[in-house]
Amino acid sequence: MTTENTHHIDDKELDIKPTANESSSAPSMDDFKEQIERSLKKIKEGDILKGTVIGVSETEVILDLGCYAEGIVKAEELSSDPAFSIKGDVSLGEEMYCVVISEDDGMGNILLSRKQADNILSWEKLNEDMESKTKVRVKIAQAVKGGVVAYLYGIRGFIPASQLSVAYVEDLDAWVGKEVEAIVITASKNDRKLVLSAKEVELEYADSERARQISKLLRGSVTTGTVEKIMPYGAFVNIGGGLSGLLHISQISEKRIKSPNEVIKEGETVTVQIIDIKDDKISLSMKAVAENEAVEEDDTDPPFTYQSGEEAATNLASLLKNIKLD
Repeated sequence: MTTENTHHIDDKELDIKPTANESSSAPSMDDFKEQIERSLKKIKEGDILKGTVIGVSETEVILDLGCYAEGIVKAEELSSDPAFSIKGDVSLGEEMYCVVISEDDGMGNILLSRKQADNILSWEKLNEDMESKTKVRVKIAQAVKGGVVAYLYGIRGFIPASQLSVAYVEDLDAWVGKEVEAIVITASKNDRKLVLSAKEVELEYADSERARQISKLLRGSVTTGTVEKIMPYGAFVNIGGGLSGLLHISQISEKRIKSPNEVIKEGETVTVQIIDIKDDKISLSMKAVAENEAVEEDDTDPPFTYQSGEEAATNLASLLKNIKLD
């Protein structure tokens, strides 16, 4: 009497997806050749294989490796993330890379570890992401001293409190469970050190938004703003849209002043003219506004015409007296 050498799991506990061999489409001769070559390939411990998830239970995942046996990944070999959930984080049809830890688990299956594959492949990907400054989304798993922990490609990463946000972060526990967009700023496989920054992403978006807002500004336009900070050389004025411009001391008043405090105070609303936009820096002037208002006040005389050899005339009778009508 022979015993079938396969792995058994209760159907109620396992979600099953048909393998490629069960597909309804007729395979070509090239497909047959590829399947034969894969099935005959010798698999040994330490090999990295790619498989497709065809079964998920509470304790393990079954992979179709396209060879003579299926692959089994035990729960403890799936991820280093303590918050990882087989049912929640693994999907049928998903592809994953795993390291062969045993050619035969005693039941004819290949025993695999995705954790070990992560340790090999993920560091390469992390270094690529660091070089390209690729933005990634991570979920914060826990708060620790000085920052928070998040897992990326199965690797434990640290986000210092100073790199969590542009704003000051006081309560780290409030960030646990949140998703943030970040970039890799340190990835050292030898030291097993992965450091991420969400602050850098926020700053990049802020710079992009600032550039967009600046592109809408017009030189010579007049607006109001709030004096944010006074310095010996002038003041910074918030003109809205997340933009601030420099109001130089020479542009505050027509009179010569020794300190901006002689004319303006922090928190005060002022009317300014945009006199220059260069290298994303905005230059403002209160003096130009005052000069324009003075010109408008002086420009109250009625228009006049001038005829050579005669006095300037400003009324209709004077203009018509030299015109002869037939």
